[in-house]
Amino acid sequence: MAVDLKGLQSNARKASIGELSARMADASALAMAIKQAHWNMKGKNFIAVHEFVDQIYDRQLAQVDLMAERIKMLDGMANGTAEVVARDTTLEPYPLDLVKVEDHIRALCDRLRDHGGKLRKAIDTTDEAGDKDTADLFTNASREADKDLWFLESHLE
Repeated sequence: MAVDLKGLQSNARKASIGELSARMADASALAMAIKQAHWNMKGKNFIAVHEFVDQIYDRQLAQVDLMAERIKMLDGMANGTAEVVARDTTLEPYPLDLVKVEDHIRALCDRLRDHGGKLRKAIDTTDEAGDKDTADLFTNASREADKDLWFLESHLE
């Protein structure tokens, strides 16, 4: 049973659960891509980037957890198995042949940029549906993605 969220209409719940599920799949796929990079990178600035991407990974997992919890509050089903994530993510598959730190940074930046854009669309969708709390969750996730993107891109300058 859903938490009694006064004033939240069923159409808002449905829209929010849909957006949360989609962004959760992307955030989970992004977290897996971040670990792929973390494990396989070599080269210039290795240790700084290696350690930083671990922090990004932790932030992604925290976002996934918040999205899953919000889905449950709205009486949805939070599905985060590898099979569901692989089926539902809209992010490009992460290349498995990258080794150089810079190549991993570029690949992660592409995915963070894409994810951030989709989070911003989710902010608008859930806000227009009347679920300001879910829009706020997406706003915080977007802010974190933008900051992580900025820091990663700074390694390429």
